[in-house]
Formats: sequence, C-alpha cells, structure tokens
Amino acid sequence: MALGARDALGSRVAHSLVITKDDHAPPTLGSLPHVELLETAHPVPDERSLAAGARLLRWVDELPADAEPLLLVSGGASSLVEALVGGATLDDLVRLNRTGLAGGLDIAALNAQRASLSRLKAGQLAGRLGGRGAVALFISDVPGDDPDVIGSGLMGTTSGAPDDIERRVVASVDDAVSAASAAAQQAGLRVVASADRFAGDAARLAVRFIHELTHTDAQAAIWGGESTLTLPARPGRGGRNQHLALAAARLIAGDDDLLLMAAGTDGTDGPTSDAGAIIDGETCARLAVAEIDAEEALRAADSGTALAASGDLIDTGPTGTNVGDLVIGLKLRP
Repeated sequence: MALGARDALGSRVAHSLVITKDDHAPPTLGSLPHVELLETAHPVPDERSLAAGARLLRWVDELPADAEPLLLVSGGASSLVEALVGGATLDDLVRLNRTGLAGGLDIAALNAQRASLSRLKAGQLAGRLGGRGAVALFISDVPGDDPDVIGSGLMGTTSGAPDDIERRVVASVDDAVSAASAAAQQAGLRVVASADRFAGDAARLAVRFIHELTHTDAQAAIWGGESTLTLPARPGRGGRNQHLALAAARLIAGDDDLLLMAAGTDGTDGPTSDAGAIIDGETCARLAVAEIDAEEALRAADSGTALAASGDLIDTGPTGTNVGDLVIGLKLRP
C-alpha cells in the first residue's frame, strides 16, 4: 500500500510511516527516502506493538498544518499497533488476543474486545486528527468491508465525533474471488464462485465445500472469507486454512477427480509461515505412509505437521496484501 501511494503521488509524499509484520516489508521500501519502517508482531502483539502505537500517535500529533494525511489500513493492524488505556497492561492485551484466537471468536467480536483496552481502536485514531481533513484507504479482510471493523476500527467512525475523513475500501476478498474466477475461465474451466463470504468452523466448512464441489457441474469452485478454529490447550503447528485442508482431505480420500486449496491471501496462515495447503485424493495415503493419523492431527490442531509430511503445504512468502482467505476446488478427470 505504501509503495502504491508513492507510485501514485510521487514527490508529493513528504514522509511515510509504515507499520507491518516481521519480514513482510518489500526490500525496496526501506531504501526509499523519507520512509520510517517499523516491523512488529502478528497475530499476537508484543512490546513493539506498543512502541509502534506510541509512534503513530506522535505522527498524528506532529502533522504539519499544511500536510494532507493519507492513512492506509489493512487487516492485521489490530495486533501490529496499539496504545493502551490507563490501567491496561501488555499481559492483558496478549491474554485477550490469545484467548480470542484460540476460542474461535469471529473477527468482529474479537475487535470489540480489543477496543475496550485501546486508545487507538474504535475510531479513536481518527478522532485524534481533531476534525482535520484526511483520506483513509482500506484493504478489507472482514465481513461487510466496514471501516469501523477493519483493523479494529483504527480509522472508523465509531468514536462519535464528526470528522472530515474520506473513507474508501480499495480491495476485499470479493476482488480476490473475481480475479481467481477470471483466471480459471481464461484457463478454459467452467467456474462457479460463491457470492457469499464464508465464516465459521473450519472443519464444518470443509464438509460444505467438498459437498458443493462434488455436486456442481463446474470444474472449479471458488469461495472467499475467513474460517475460525478452536484450539486445544497445547496446539501443534498449523493455521485455520491448513486445518480446513486436512479436514477436507479425509473426505476425498481415494478420489482422483478432486483437489482443494485453502490459503491466506497474505501468504501466511495463523502463526505459521505457510499460506495454507493443496490437498488431493492421495493426501491421506501419504499420511499413512508417514505413520501420521489425520484425525489425531486435527484433534491436536497439528495440521501443519501432517501436511508437511504429505508434501501438501503452500509456501508463497508474503504477498503484500491481506483480504482474507481463498478456498479453490477443482473437479477434473485424472
């Protein structure tokens, strides 16, 4: 987003403060003039998240009177940057994030809880501008593409104060689904794309997706959204997309006609560096050869270990965007 702004605005960009996840900044970004780059923690915040929050508040407070603020907000901001209310501690924040993520809370419910500890969330950063004009552009990874929810509402309107901020969502999972559909059609495939964003338990969604893929006349089925996953006390390796993929692998075992991909559009799945996985009818057979039980791996939330053994993980590296997750199913003759 920062590079895109510089492409569009050129020398008009006087200063860029970029706050992003570890190892997710393009190499070219740090070498550009007037760029201040802070790499912090995701999906669980740490001390750097608080330092980034303090810097962001100073950045807003120190804006020259003639500056035109451009705020670029994407999913992940909830963890990357924070300034706590009085009496709240980093331990409180970490506990909230870990409990919410492990308990399978949907993003709107989790963000509402995060806002209770924050001096940034729920429109408070927008309110910090004091009514001055600004533009806020959003890449959305939440249902409804609501600026009051994206990044826990950093630049939302829920603070109640009137403002002069232009808010616009510039990308969402609908764009990803549309692009994937166009690519599949260009490859000569018959495509069906879901108009509704998926949500809910990853394993249950796996059943739905395989059922729909099995019964469609299309050769490719595409869904966009975000699933949830309830973790045991000591989870293994993996993320929601890997869990969904492994759950689906059980359902198509021995079927040579079907393949399914579940992946995060940012190139990471939960706390892992893998984007997700592509499974087929032989995934469970490869697991059996590796002496890994798929059911046990799912119970232990250890899908990443299993899918590494079956050779089905996807490692794309950071993509530079985050609009949620894509699930793509193929139904092709062997």
